[in-house]
Amino acid sequence: MDEFVGREEQLRLLESAFEGPGGAFVPIYGRRRVGKSELILRFLHGRRGIYFIGKRAQAGLQIREFLQEAAVALQEPLLATFPAEHWKPALQAVVQRWKGPGKLVLAFDEFQWTAEASPELPSILQELWDREWRRGRVFLILCGSYIGFMEREILGRKSPLFGRRTGQILLKPFPFHEAARFHPGWSLDDCARAYFICGGVPLYLRRFSRHRSVETNLAAELLDEHAPLFAEPDFLLREELRDLVNYYAVLLALSSGASPSREISRRTGIGDRALHYYLAQLVDLGYLRRRYPLTGRPPVPRHVRYELDDPLLRFWFRFVYPNTSFIRQMGPERALKDRIRPELESYWGGCFERLCREALPHLYRRERVSASFEIGTYWDKSVQIDLVGLRDDGWTDVGECKWGAVPSATGLLKELDGKAGRYPNPRHATIGRRIFTRRRIAHPPPGPGVVKWYALPDLYAAARLSSARP
Repeated sequence: MDEFVGREEQLRLLESAFEGPGGAFVPIYGRRRVGKSELILRFLHGRRGIYFIGKRAQAGLQIREFLQEAAVALQEPLLATFPAEHWKPALQAVVQRWKGPGKLVLAFDEFQWTAEASPELPSILQELWDREWRRGRVFLILCGSYIGFMEREILGRKSPLFGRRTGQILLKPFPFHEAARFHPGWSLDDCARAYFICGGVPLYLRRFSRHRSVETNLAAELLDEHAPLFAEPDFLLREELRDLVNYYAVLLALSSGASPSREISRRTGIGDRALHYYLAQLVDLGYLRRRYPLTGRPPVPRHVRYELDDPLLRFWFRFVYPNTSFIRQMGPERALKDRIRPELESYWGGCFERLCREALPHLYRRERVSASFEIGTYWDKSVQIDLVGLRDDGWTDVGECKWGAVPSATGLLKELDGKAGRYPNPRHATIGRRIFTRRRIAHPPPGPGVVKWYALPDLYAAARLSSARP
């Protein structure tokens, strides 16, 4: 069995809810493959509870399967034949047969599919919670992968369950420094490269064996047509979406560098109204993110850019999907050599920029910055700034990120100074400069104002130290 990695904070929350007085209701949500089911099963280990996975099936079939699972979990064989055609009597029958000790855990995974077949179920749960469960011994977990659904139908103000939760977990992919725990013994360079491909998704990270190089893992797990990750993005999208042709066109355009919606529309031939729908669906699923130039002013809708926020999808649509025919004809090693390796260093560069933005809050914490902040990027027609840290203490950081070799540290500093001079700075904040490189600069040159230099080891060290503090 694979070792369970991380999620200590989330497990503590579940343990506290289980041990506390009265009932408990904790929604758990997040994108697919992030480890929600694994978290629930880890929490249930050693406890008696009912774990039910929703599916696209008729309500009656799901109710019957739920009762069969309950019969086994509670060692109550009669529940398997209990004559219930609706969810309310089925749920009441199960809870009535619970003899303890402690709370009965009712964990509904992929709840969006159960609710699709039974739209009345959230209202039924609300009624049972208000009348019986909140003062009793029920621990209700509703888990879903469709983030928009969970935020609207479970957490939103119009949901029957609004205001009932006693806690909630938005489970995100592992941050870069925790993802490195999957590959002990690797260099930080290789840990970063694996993160650039797999993100913080535990299922993907586990596919990359620590006993092979990153490139060997890449060929074996992503470029072999028989490997699970070769078809993983296609599987995920087919499971969640319809009209895949247009979604694929949008994702391919984004992976090729299109960011503004007008550019995506031009490349795909999809009109503005339809394109807005496709983009919104992908944002809801957690695969895309909206970005605006960060200045401190309110964002202007026409300045929005879209970014593929899922590393595996970003890599797959950049390298695998466009080369599918070549991969199948020539094999993974040849595809890696001819089609992918020549462009990898450039690709890592964009990934490194994202990692630096992810690391900046940890640097602030190490530096004991107490002000609140936003982190993003800035762009206009004349300049592109990799990193902007907008702080509420009258300070703004601008940063340059270089994964590749730095032929001249002085030239790199001059480049950043030029970009800093073109940053609009509407708050008239003090501008700090931060330079991020993969390799440490032995003797960084001084510059005007405050300049701080960081290498990849500094980012990992800061993140680990920051996360270890209470």
